[in-house]
Amino acid sequence: MLSLDFKILDETDDYIVVDKPPFLLIHPTRPNCAPTLWKQLRELLAFEIASGGQISIVNRLDRETSGLVLVAKTAPAARDFGLLMQRHQLRKEYLAIVWSWPEWEHKIVDAPLDRQSKHQHSAIWLKQTVHPAGAPALTEFRVERRFTKSTSFGDRFSLVRAIPRTGRTHQIRVHLRSLGHPIVGDKIYGPDEQLYLRFIETGWTPKLQEKLLLPRHALHSAKLAIDGRREWTSALAPDLTDFTR
Repeated sequence: MLSLDFKILDETDDYIVVDKPPFLLIHPTRPNCAPTLWKQLRELLAFEIASGGQISIVNRLDRETSGLVLVAKTAPAARDFGLLMQRHQLRKEYLAIVWSWPEWEHKIVDAPLDRQSKHQHSAIWLKQTVHPAGAPALTEFRVERRFTKSTSFGDRFSLVRAIPRTGRTHQIRVHLRSLGHPIVGDKIYGPDEQLYLRFIETGWTPKLQEKLLLPRHALHSAKLAIDGRREWTSALAPDLTDFTR
């Protein structure tokens, strides 16, 4: 029996919706045997693929991000979902745990994003930043609740719903950082980008735990909706739920 690292929430002849746990890669990044969502889906859907189907992941998540992933199983479905994405008719919502208590309940951030190393020094090539020369990026934020948790670096945290209106790299993470409320556990956009470099060198350590609090950024894909057609939701991942208690 095939062992899967994810949960299947919905499936038709055209698509499958899965709930991805944190730390599961979407696609292979190197030629090793590390499990990936793509590889496990190919094994799960081997019969469909042999009959002319395919695996097309519609909304890709970072390795550390948990939650909903929509996957097209046929070429027509992949084209349909691609057009929906272009027309902004595939709505996505995320839940994030951030540092401190925002002074606002609802906030819209309209701030273009660009690769930081194009404008100032950054040791991380992919790191993004708000910059007027960048691509348009718009995110809506709503505070779901504020809570306290005793840590060495403060006790105020918030659960925030993020609704991206565009799809730029690391958009939610960068926009929250720009508001002064970075995501808990974020190695790149959190307290110090050097923590990410240290993690690459040493892996997870007690010192990183002390500063980041969580071994992954606290971001969860909580809702996918196709205008007027379908909607899928996913409850906050267990590790993030535990942090909010």
